[in-house]
Amino acid sequence: MRDFRMVDVFSRVPFLGNALAVVHDADGLTDADMAAIARWTNLSETSFLCAPTRPDADYRVRIWTTGGELPFAGHPTLGSAHAWLEAGGVPREPGVVVQECAAGPVRVRRGPLLAFEAPPLVRSGPVQPADRDRVMAALGLDAGEVLEMAWVDNGPGWVGVLLEDPAALLARRVDLGRLDGLKVGMAARWPRGAHPDGCGLEVRAFYADGRDASEDPVTGSLNAGLAQWLVPAGLMPPHYLAAQGGAIGRAGRIEVTAEPSGAVLVGGATRTLATGSLGF
Repeated sequence: MRDFRMVDVFSRVPFLGNALAVVHDADGLTDADMAAIARWTNLSETSFLCAPTRPDADYRVRIWTTGGELPFAGHPTLGSAHAWLEAGGVPREPGVVVQECAAGPVRVRRGPLLAFEAPPLVRSGPVQPADRDRVMAALGLDAGEVLEMAWVDNGPGWVGVLLEDPAALLARRVDLGRLDGLKVGMAARWPRGAHPDGCGLEVRAFYADGRDASEDPVTGSLNAGLAQWLVPAGLMPPHYLAAQGGAIGRAGRIEVTAEPSGAVLVGGATRTLATGSLGF
């Protein structure tokens, strides 16, 4: 039996964020076990907490989708840190939890909200014409609708697409079957004061991962990559609130801060909504 938590990430309102299943004491599980559990939970991600292998890490996490393992993901990072702390974990460094994942160490700062320091982009810059054409076709976009497009990949493989109109972004229908392995994040800027919660950016995330194609409710890794692109380009301010999930009945809120040092912090509310034991 292993302790098991269901954590709602990126929303202060229960059931309106992105759900994460967290399995504690997972060192004895095989890859096949983790894959089977992730398929069973049928969530965008399930995380497995293990003993760290690095001397500077507080724990190691393995992050699985229904289609395979990810080197890094944002809402599992915050949700895993929340679950580890709630279960009695004591970080080596006061005020900071250091998570070990396949992408390397990730620092999670503790404050009113947990916030992770975005890992560096592994791919950035312009999207080549062939990939750009695939993105446009998959999302049903015309050239005139796209303001900018760039790679914003910090592990999962995101392409960022900046559109003009947030209302049109929310209303857009996407043919998920045409994604064909793509992971694409669309964003549009809200005019100052136009969003009821003061959000400056509306975000949607789409992916086709193995056997699954879906819209992700709230996506920390994508929002990190978007910030690492949009803030240095002068397209977003150093601090803003992003909204995600509105098109599918969620209300994700992501706090983004780009510090003068160059660090990008991505934070949000975390809450355990269910606990129990996994009989496996």
